[in-house]
Amino acid sequence: MDFESARHWLVEHKLRAVGSIWATSLLGSFAYNFSQPGVKTSVKLIHARLHAQALTLAALAGSAVVEYYDHQSGDKAKRYEKHIQTSQNSDLKL
Repeated sequence: MDFESARHWLVEHKLRAVGSIWATSLLGSFAYNFSQPGVKTSVKLIHARLHAQALTLAALAGSAVVEYYDHQSGDKAKRYEKHIQTSQNSDLKL
């Protein structure tokens, strides 16, 4: 997968990507923390949540960078331009 196709997928599926990262990081952190002996269960849960939260914030920041890049490149405007023209044409027919 090249950079451009990955960027296109992220632009179209930002929330799905962030949600997937959150779920994966939470499960991975649970697995790691529960493999550590000698730590209370409540501490393991707190650490797992904190790790997942940190990775989710990083994913949101990455999503913001992708959104900014998309906005600066003009690709976003081009995608929405088609929708605006279509709705204007349908309004004219009424």
